[in-house]
Order: sequence, then structure tokens, then C-alpha cells
Amino acid sequence: MPAQSPPGAAPSVRTAFVSGPRLAGWAERFGASHGGYVLQDGDDGLRLAAADGTVALLQAPWPADGRPGRGAGPLERLAALASQPRRLGLLLVRRGGYGLGVASEGVLLASKAGTRYVQSRTAAGGQSQQRFARRRSNQADALVAAVAQQAADVFRSTDFEYLVPGGDRALADLVLQEPVLRDYARLPRLPYLDTAEPRAAVVKKAAADACSVRITVTDPAA
Repeated sequence: MPAQSPPGAAPSVRTAFVSGPRLAGWAERFGASHGGYVLQDGDDGLRLAAADGTVALLQAPWPADGRPGRGAGPLERLAALASQPRRLGLLLVRRGGYGLGVASEGVLLASKAGTRYVQSRTAAGGQSQQRFARRRSNQADALVAAVAQQAADVFRSTDFEYLVPGGDRALADLVLQEPVLRDYARLPRLPYLDTAEPRAAVVKKAAADACSVRITVTDPAA
């Protein structure tokens, strides 16, 4: 059972990623923990509305695009859709570094991760603050240019049909505006991934998450 929230608290929300082959087992455990559920198939995904008020929104990792999943019911079809071997490019960037990859079925086909430092903001004022701001801007520009070039090198290794940005949203957008990534920036973008500093292990996990069903669980308010 979910932990009880303080009286008057807003409903707690958490996100999980579950691969297609594991989805039926996850739904079974969810029902057992929350007194059963009712399936609601909506435009934004598949909802599991549990007897205790908990709701799980299940969303496919990519659109059907004329290749719907097969199955006897909506849960089976969602699992089948998520299990399709579609390829996607990962572009994860934060102030401390970057992680890049091409993935299919949750596995990296090509990847690269590296560190690159951009200083944090300062509360200092006057000329010192101005010098710091210029230095920080220069560091950010260098990060963006370096990551874009590295991404182009990784992405050329194999074709893919979707792009998944992650990490720092603003930095990722800047990287995708670089001319060297013009063709990749035109690809359909899948939902943004909120990741930690993108080291090799983070990129590996992001590949698995991006190819999995995104599950948003909302507990009832107290």
C-alpha cells in the first residue's frame, strides 16, 4: 500500500518505466496491491484506475505510426507496441557533461559519454559578476558546440527514426539548434527524459527507459 500523505497534501506522483515483456506482470502486481483496477483506454494513454483511488497512466514509448501492437486487449496491445524494435537517438546533456547513444529494444547500439564543466550562477554583483557571466556563457557555448559534434559522430553510426532529448532541457534545445545536427533535429521527438549527470550508466538506463512504457502513478490525496 502507498505511504499515507499528511492531511490536505496534494496527491503524490511517481514515474516508472517498464518494458513491454514485463508489463503484464507489473499490472498484475499493481492490481494485487491496490484492490484491483478498471482499464480506461484514453487519448493520452491507458489508465488503470484502482479500487483504492490510485491511478496509473501507461503511455507507449512511441506512437503507433501505422504499426499498432497486436493482442486480445489494450494492455496486451500496449505491451506489443512497446516491444517493437524501433531505433531512437539519445541526446542527454547537463552542465557537467553529456551522454549520447542510439538504442533499440532498450539496448545501446552506439554510445558516448563525457564530462564538460559549466560553472554555476553566482550571487556576486558588479564587475566580478559580469566577468563571471561572460565566462559562464563561453563555457556553455563550448559545451553546446562540443556535444553537437560528438552527437553527429555517434548518430552517423546507424540510422534511427526518433530523437529523445534529456537532462537540461534548455541545453539540449541549444545543442539541437547547432547546424551539424540540422537533419537529426527534424526527426520526431519522443518525451523528454529527466536524467542525472549523463555518465555511461545513466545513458544505458536512459536507453532502457526510452524503449519502455512510461507509467505515471498518482496516489489519492489524503
